[in-house]
Amino acid sequence: MCLYINVNAQENIIGLNKARQMALAETIHIPIGYKAQEFGLPDTVSGKMISLKELAGSKGTLVMFICNHCPYVVHVRDKLIELANTFQPNGIQFMAISSNDCLNYPDDSPEKMKELAVKLNFPFPYLYDETQKVAKAYDASCTPDFSLFDANLTCVYRGRLDASTPGNNIPITGGEMIQALDGVLNDLAPISHQIPSIGCSIKWKQ
Repeated sequence: MCLYINVNAQENIIGLNKARQMALAETIHIPIGYKAQEFGLPDTVSGKMISLKELAGSKGTLVMFICNHCPYVVHVRDKLIELANTFQPNGIQFMAISSNDCLNYPDDSPEKMKELAVKLNFPFPYLYDETQKVAKAYDASCTPDFSLFDANLTCVYRGRLDASTPGNNIPITGGEMIQALDGVLNDLAPISHQIPSIGCSIKWKQ
């Protein structure tokens, strides 16, 4: 069982006015060790239905709940792409899911998701969770929200990428996530202290 350290979200917001206006949330504390929930979702780029079973990596799988418009996601997007390009060849598959209500947030529509994924050359699928059932199954609450699973699809990490947030002037290193990913590759025990990710709340349908 991991120990979560609470982070005061408001104190991390010192720069971007847009980020200040967002409803903030953090990853829900759930003891690690649970199994990944199977799902099938459409990939916005290929249009194909993709299941967790067929996509899971041989060494591990990182499920990321993100979206197009959230400044917290925009802030770390390039690092996520970099990490995926680094770790996927070694057997850890990344997958991104957007569960936002696109009727009220049209920037997060499947069409816009595809546009962004193609523009930035996402090395991972960008899946659309229209019913929001997958987000609920994974107890996702914010963007970005990360769940890292080992080769047996057992959760070993539900923490943040690193300490950097929009406007706090801390460099983006991905250090905490890299430690977790390296641990999966080397069959190490899960990180004992995991700090929850923070970001915009998932835009739930009313």
